[in-house]
Amino acid sequence: MRHHCLLLVSLVLVSYAARSESALGGWSPIKDVNDSHVAEIANYALSEYDKRSGAKLTLVKVVKGETQVVSGTNYRLVLKAKDGSATASYEAIVWEKPWLHFMNLTSFKPLH
Repeated sequence: MRHHCLLLVSLVLVSYAARSESALGGWSPIKDVNDSHVAEIANYALSEYDKRSGAKLTLVKVVKGETQVVSGTNYRLVLKAKDGSATASYEAIVWEKPWLHFMNLTSFKPLH
Protein backbone atom coordinates (compact mmCIF):
# COMPACT_ATOMS: atom_id res chain seq x y z
CA MET A 1 0.00 0.00 0.00
CA ARG A 2 2.80 2.40 0.87
CA HIS A 3 4.41 1.83 -2.55
CA HIS A 4 1.13 2.68 -4.26
CA CYS A 5 0.95 6.00 -2.37
CA LEU A 6 4.53 6.85 -3.33
CA LEU A 7 3.80 5.98 -6.94
CA LEU A 8 0.69 8.17 -6.95
CA VAL A 9 2.54 11.12 -5.39
CA SER A 10 5.36 10.68 -7.91
CA LEU A 11 2.93 10.70 -10.83
CA VAL A 12 1.22 13.84 -9.55
CA LEU A 13 4.57 15.63 -9.14
CA VAL A 14 5.76 14.58 -12.61
CA SER A 15 2.55 15.79 -14.26
CA TYR A 16 2.75 19.11 -12.38
CA ALA A 17 6.40 19.56 -13.40
CA ALA A 18 5.55 18.81 -17.03
CA ARG A 19 2.80 21.46 -17.03
CA SER A 20 5.04 24.01 -15.32
CA GLU A 21 7.91 23.33 -17.71
CA SER A 22 5.73 23.95 -20.75
CA ALA A 23 4.87 27.38 -19.33
CA LEU A 24 8.53 28.29 -18.84
CA GLY A 25 9.95 30.20 -21.75
CA GLY A 26 6.53 31.26 -23.01
CA TRP A 27 5.48 34.90 -23.22
CA SER A 28 2.83 36.19 -20.78
CA PRO A 29 0.98 39.50 -21.15
CA ILE A 30 1.82 42.30 -18.74
CA LYS A 31 -1.41 43.13 -16.91
CA ASP A 32 -0.56 46.77 -16.14
CA VAL A 33 1.64 48.44 -18.77
CA ASN A 34 1.37 51.67 -16.74
CA ASP A 35 3.29 50.09 -13.84
CA SER A 36 6.32 52.17 -12.82
CA HIS A 37 8.71 49.23 -13.35
CA VAL A 38 7.44 48.76 -16.91
CA ALA A 39 8.04 52.48 -17.51
CA GLU A 40 11.57 52.08 -16.11
CA ILE A 41 12.23 49.21 -18.56
CA ALA A 42 10.78 51.26 -21.47
CA ASN A 43 12.86 54.33 -20.63
CA TYR A 44 15.98 52.16 -20.32
CA ALA A 45 15.27 50.68 -23.77
CA LEU A 46 14.93 54.13 -25.34
CA SER A 47 18.01 55.59 -23.66
CA GLU A 48 20.10 52.56 -24.61
CA TYR A 49 18.86 52.70 -28.20
CA ASP A 50 19.63 56.44 -28.29
CA LYS A 51 23.19 55.77 -27.07
CA ARG A 52 23.77 53.10 -29.71
CA SER A 53 22.12 54.88 -32.65
CA GLY A 54 22.49 58.58 -31.93
CA ALA A 55 18.70 59.00 -32.05
CA LYS A 56 16.81 61.16 -29.57
CA LEU A 57 13.58 59.29 -28.88
CA THR A 58 11.16 60.32 -26.15
CA LEU A 59 8.69 57.86 -24.65
CA VAL A 60 5.04 58.70 -25.31
CA LYS A 61 3.56 55.51 -23.84
CA VAL A 62 3.88 51.77 -23.51
CA VAL A 63 1.18 50.30 -25.75
CA LYS A 64 1.50 46.68 -24.66
CA GLY A 65 3.99 44.29 -23.21
CA GLU A 66 4.83 40.70 -22.41
CA THR A 67 7.30 38.98 -20.12
CA GLN A 68 9.24 35.76 -20.53
CA VAL A 69 10.93 33.96 -17.66
CA VAL A 70 14.52 33.06 -18.54
CA SER A 71 17.60 33.44 -16.38
CA GLY A 72 15.94 36.66 -15.27
CA THR A 73 13.08 38.19 -17.26
CA ASN A 74 12.74 39.29 -20.86
CA TYR A 75 10.38 42.21 -21.44
CA ARG A 76 8.95 42.59 -24.95
CA LEU A 77 7.35 46.02 -25.15
CA VAL A 78 5.53 47.89 -27.89
CA LEU A 79 6.32 51.57 -27.41
CA LYS A 80 5.11 54.81 -28.93
CA ALA A 81 7.97 57.28 -29.04
CA LYS A 82 8.59 60.72 -30.50
CA ASP A 83 11.55 61.58 -32.67
CA GLY A 84 11.24 65.34 -32.85
CA SER A 85 7.63 65.91 -33.93
CA ALA A 86 7.11 62.48 -35.52
CA THR A 87 5.59 59.66 -33.44
CA ALA A 88 6.27 56.03 -34.31
CA SER A 89 5.85 52.56 -32.80
CA TYR A 90 8.77 50.36 -31.80
CA GLU A 91 9.30 46.91 -30.35
CA ALA A 92 11.96 46.65 -27.65
CA ILE A 93 13.20 43.55 -25.87
CA VAL A 94 15.04 44.08 -22.58
CA TRP A 95 16.62 41.31 -20.52
CA GLU A 96 16.63 42.04 -16.79
CA LYS A 97 18.26 40.33 -13.81
CA PRO A 98 17.05 42.51 -10.92
CA TRP A 99 19.11 40.71 -8.27
CA LEU A 100 22.25 41.78 -10.19
CA HIS A 101 20.92 45.27 -11.07
CA PHE A 102 21.42 44.21 -14.71
CA MET A 103 19.52 45.24 -17.85
CA ASN A 104 20.43 44.66 -21.48
CA LEU A 105 18.65 45.87 -24.60
CA THR A 106 18.65 42.79 -26.84
CA SER A 107 16.42 44.06 -29.65
CA PHE A 108 14.95 47.36 -30.79
CA LYS A 109 13.10 47.80 -34.09
CA PRO A 110 10.51 50.06 -35.65
CA LEU A 111 7.06 48.61 -36.29
CA HIS A 112 5.22 49.38 -39.50
